[in-house]
Amino acid sequence: MANRYQDIGVARQIGSYSDAVEVPPNARWLVTAGTPGLALDGSLPKDITGQAELAWTHIVTMLERAEMTVRDLVKVTHYLLRASDIPAYVKVRARFLGDARPASMLLVVPQLVRPEFLLEVEAYAARS
Repeated sequence: MANRYQDIGVARQIGSYSDAVEVPPNARWLVTAGTPGLALDGSLPKDITGQAELAWTHIVTMLERAEMTVRDLVKVTHYLLRASDIPAYVKVRARFLGDARPASMLLVVPQLVRPEFLLEVEAYAARS
């Protein structure tokens, strides 16, 4: 049984996500740490698009290693440093998620763990 989207109508007024996602009994869970757009060699793109693409590439890689896909995402929390980056970030997010609609929360925060990080993405996925 797949995760089931539960919509009451609020989310569709704001964006491409679900108000809630129901997880079937006995599902396997994957919980990621806050994932920045940091390359594996330690380099960091200077712009939000580059950092967002790397962060989402890392999320997808973690899902694949757990034999999951973005369709298994239940909840995603997005932490951005600047509100002005939201439009560019949302475009990258949409490209990676396609028609997957996990529950979602986007926060603009005053600081992340390293001052050069423009975002971090935290994800919860479940698959039965």
